Amino acid sequence: MHLNAHLDIDLVALESEDEVTALFELVAPPMPAAEPRAAATVQVVLDRSGSMRGDRLDAALGALSALVDRLSPADAFGLVTFDTEVEVVVPAGPLTDKAAVKQAIAGVVSGGMTNLSAGLMRGLQEARRAAGPGGATLLLLSDGRANEGIVDPDRLAGLAAGAHRERVTTSTIGIGLDYDELLLAAVAGGGQGGHAFAPDGDAAGAVVAGEVGGLLSKTVQAASLVVRPEASVESVTVWHDLPTNPISEGLMIELGDLWAGEARKLVLSFAVPAKVALGLACIATVELRYVAVPELTEHTISTELHVNVVPGDQAAGRIPDPVVREELLFQKTQEAKRRAADAMSHGDLDGARAFLDTAGAALAAAPQSAELAEESQILASLRVDADHDARLAAKRARMEHSRKNRKRGR
Repeated sequence: MHLNAHLDIDLVALESEDEVTALFELVAPPMPAAEPRAAATVQVVLDRSGSMRGDRLDAALGALSALVDRLSPADAFGLVTFDTEVEVVVPAGPLTDKAAVKQAIAGVVSGGMTNLSAGLMRGLQEARRAAGPGGATLLLLSDGRANEGIVDPDRLAGLAAGAHRERVTTSTIGIGLDYDELLLAAVAGGGQGGHAFAPDGDAAGAVVAGEVGGLLSKTVQAASLVVRPEASVESVTVWHDLPTNPISEGLMIELGDLWAGEARKLVLSFAVPAKVALGLACIATVELRYVAVPELTEHTISTELHVNVVPGDQAAGRIPDPVVREELLFQKTQEAKRRAADAMSHGDLDGARAFLDTAGAALAAAPQSAELAEESQILASLRVDADHDARLAAKRARMEHSRKNRKRGR
């Protein structure tokens, strides 16, 4: 695995406070050519409430049948469905009889209300039970709002976070315009998976295929970035919605699993106090820790971040690294999308428009790369959607944030 670090500025003025932003670029190793793929465990939790009746349920079941075809007999698969009640349609285990599993999938029919929490908890139990050395992945598909059982997003996110500590990654897929995007995004965040918005059942099938494609090419798991700032550094800002925990002398950022060849980007800002001596000064030590798949060996990559303390007149002529500054602006744009989605979810359309407009103005004032130009277009599109269909705008903004902030580069 590769880790590269870039600073927006590497010169700071003597006896002057400053902020230094670091861009970390991570690249996962490719799939080993000579070694067999490690067995995977996929647990699906499927909403079969009444609102799924018809095309949505049919398309979802077709996607699951295609998923079974893609897995090997050594892989484990399980299916839990929920409406008012929970049913274990396929107990999680090796796919020794694919025909029987596909027949069980085809027999799922729609039912009543939406007890999402019961389905999630039962699915997590199955995932834990069947998880192999590489852990397990749970995919939750729903088109509705939880109206029975636990409905608090934070509590459900806590359940997913607890399962992740036992090597179960949870991703969520929201179908249509009526599901609770705040709740599903929170569950995915707690489970360190992705959250996707699928306008219809066919789109949900494509998302399932993409998630499983990544799962079957996983070469890194349990990746984390340990950041130990020097004692004089006053604060560290993490510009990503990732689980971040304080540890001795610093913080640990959980990155989760990475697919073969996957590139990730991470942006951190350091508040550097005034330095009283000229020359090189270390502001932080960073360690990338991960487990390589399939051999399941632990690795650590370390690097130090240094700035050069120079006289004030020399620092005045510095030119910030445009790549780092662009990535910082990109991540501030994703944060604006999240805040706009939160505002729309609570009925505050004026607040949502303000977040989108402010972010759009910041992009317009910056040098326009192709990626930032695309972000400007996305913000303009979300602004139009916010005026005409706030449900659609909220879901699009939430998925944009999840994909480009939490899993940046994937």
